[in-house]
Amino acid sequence: MTELQQLRGAMRATVFVIVAGLGCLPVFSQAPDDLTLVPVADGFDFPLAIRNAGDGSGRLFVVEQGGQIWIVDDGVVSLTPFLDISDRVQAGGEEGLLGLAFHPDYESNGFFYVNYTRDGSPGLETVIERYSASAGDPDVADPDSDFLVLEIDQPYAPHNGGDIHFGPDGYLYIGLGDGGDFATAQDLGSLLGKMLRIDVDGGTPYAIPADNPFVGVPGALDEIWAWGFRNPFRWSFDRATGDMLIGDVGEKLWEEIDFLPAESPGGENFGWPCREGAHDFMPGGPTCGGPLVDPVLEYSHDFGCSVIGGYVYRGGAIPGLVGTYIYNDWCSGVTWLATETGPGIWESTPWDPFPTFGVVGYGEGEDGELYVVVYGSISRFHSDSSVGMIFADGFESGDVSFW
Repeated sequence: MTELQQLRGAMRATVFVIVAGLGCLPVFSQAPDDLTLVPVADGFDFPLAIRNAGDGSGRLFVVEQGGQIWIVDDGVVSLTPFLDISDRVQAGGEEGLLGLAFHPDYESNGFFYVNYTRDGSPGLETVIERYSASAGDPDVADPDSDFLVLEIDQPYAPHNGGDIHFGPDGYLYIGLGDGGDFATAQDLGSLLGKMLRIDVDGGTPYAIPADNPFVGVPGALDEIWAWGFRNPFRWSFDRATGDMLIGDVGEKLWEEIDFLPAESPGGENFGWPCREGAHDFMPGGPTCGGPLVDPVLEYSHDFGCSVIGGYVYRGGAIPGLVGTYIYNDWCSGVTWLATETGPGIWESTPWDPFPTFGVVGYGEGEDGELYVVVYGSISRFHSDSSVGMIFADGFESGDVSFW
């Protein structure tokens, strides 16, 4: 038996549980025994994320680290990129085109937003830009429609965060890492190590939502929604509840999943660098403003090294998976299936369909079906036994959507 097989065998006997005292109870159920992944498309160059436009087209948009976005339509990859900004993207390591979010009214306004790193002056910058779909061809964006929303200086190359999403409130949320400088996560005068919340429709280039938690607080930046993150590389909203589940990559010993309920007023401090996961990390380091919020799930570096936050499954094709949060570790290649079994109590068990490491992101189709990015390909979660299943009320399974 190989060392990796031994590791996975030990993980199958382990359930990771943390009591967080937050959250509401979603529907949780049993994943089918024949749950698997089916290939959808391949041939990509370092893909990192999958998105849908919410425009009724059913298309998937695959983000490549080097600066290109490709369309996958019914398993066929577009011949030309939807967007190519590789000439302005600094790619490599933890840098590159890292995030994509379509405006909730994309079907009518054609706006979408990207998060990428570029070589600024004198160092790196995180850039949030808006682009527009071209007037004549829905499969090609206008590369000259760039509109700068936000730029943030990065002290070092790593910990850039990556994901951006529109919330059910219509605001744009931006996850930023600490930039490699631990102290920034506890500095409310810095945007680094934070979750930001901005109104891209309320002003130019954006407005601050009036109920953001640090509006009017001396020394704090108004854009901040939550703080105390090391590197929230991959995170998502639960489309049925509006809750946020955030994969925050650890430093030495612990990887964590953080939780923000939909009803949160914001302002939570998740503790980095005073804590890594639910454990003390840097005694005598930066002062952390309390109270500190523990993660709802964590695992040690005995089981991996870099958490890849995923999604709560809300599709209709696999009823047994509905309400299950699916996430992964990049190093070990093991996928976990987690459910909230009581108020604030999450249980996670391993499920490992991958022969090696390499998962870097997840994404949802318009129908709520879940996709995963593994190096140069994307695959979809699938179960043969679930096909054609009928619920007890006599209706076939269908999409559940919060907004």
